Amino acid sequence: MNEKVKIKINDHGSILVKGDVELVDAEGNIFETKKAFSLCRCGASSNKPFCDGTHKTIDFNSKPRAN
Repeated sequence: MNEKVKIKINDHGSILVKGDVELVDAEGNIFETKKAFSLCRCGASSNKPFCDGTHKTIDFNSKPRAN
C-alpha cells in the first residue's frame, strides 16, 4: 500500500509535500522529485516550482488557516 501523501502549508514559507507523488507541468512533463520536497509560494524562487528559501529574505508573509 502506498504511503498517504501529506501537503503542509508552512507559515510565511513553502508548501511541503511528503509521500509518493508525481509532479507534472502544464504540458505533462514530469518533474524529478524526492519523497519530500517544497514548492514555492512566494513567487520569488529562482528554482520554480521548487522553493529555494528566498521567502526568508523578502519577508514573505502568509499564514493561511483551514476553516
